[in-house]
Amino acid sequence: MIKHFALVAALAASPVGAQQGAPVPPSPGEIVAAASAGEWMRIAPQDLLVMDLAPDRDGKARRVVIQLMPPPFSQPWIANIRTLAKAGWWDGLAIVRTQDNYVVQWGDPDAEDAAKARAMPQGLSRTDEADYVTARKSGEATWFEWANGPYANHHGFYRGWPIGWMAEAKWPVHCYGSVGVGRNMPPDAGSGAELYTVIGHAPRHLDRNIALVGRVIEGIEHLSTLPRGTEALGFYGTPDERTPIVSIRLGSDIADLPPYEYLSTDSTTFTRYADARANRRDPFFIVPAGGADICNIPVPVRRAP
Repeated sequence: MIKHFALVAALAASPVGAQQGAPVPPSPGEIVAAASAGEWMRIAPQDLLVMDLAPDRDGKARRVVIQLMPPPFSQPWIANIRTLAKAGWWDGLAIVRTQDNYVVQWGDPDAEDAAKARAMPQGLSRTDEADYVTARKSGEATWFEWANGPYANHHGFYRGWPIGWMAEAKWPVHCYGSVGVGRNMPPDAGSGAELYTVIGHAPRHLDRNIALVGRVIEGIEHLSTLPRGTEALGFYGTPDERTPIVSIRLGSDIADLPPYEYLSTDSTTFTRYADARANRRDPFFIVPAGGADICNIPVPVRRAP
């Protein structure tokens, strides 16, 4: 586990306007741009979910790329998502809800009507509330610990993902672009057929209450700019209001998908980047904040060179 609280505190106390003639401190983006090739981790195509929406009003394609969460988190739901994608289950369904500054949700508009609902494919895994959190295991991988916070005793990054934990449990946290599983009232935990992505301020009250299964790494603008639904909670009231889904497939089934990679959260560059996000010293800023919410330290993801 990497700890750097003392470093953060010391740097936060340093003056921001560099003395005349002193080097200009790099921005977070400049730090990331200077990362070595070995600090970037390739995302396997089978760990990507690719959603193609109907073209926009100008005829432009709209593709959303989602990275699925790695073990040990949310694996029953992710197994179901793979099964649903392989079966083409989402093809021809729609975006069913857009609630501004909250979430965009997609799935079967007729899911609540047993007579009209689309049949589920065979072989879906059982899901349970107990799988919202995962018992902490020693030796799984390096943990990059960020800071304490109001929603958990600890926050940090695990294999490139923002995580909260306390005592013997850990869980992924809701940030902008996070993808979660829609469900009904407990004990229903959702199957993975109904998904949503966060398009507003991080709704951390959902942590440990809903399964998170991934994050949007490209194309979030195709979701965040959709008009709010006309009914309660932003649901669309009529079919003509909904944005159709052309297809959702695993990245391994998309022939022309470019390779993607994320900056390793175990890397020296990520440590510097996280500190720079918490304490901006580049010329535009006047006072370092001294800290940042974990959701304000998004893990850099890019198309591989």
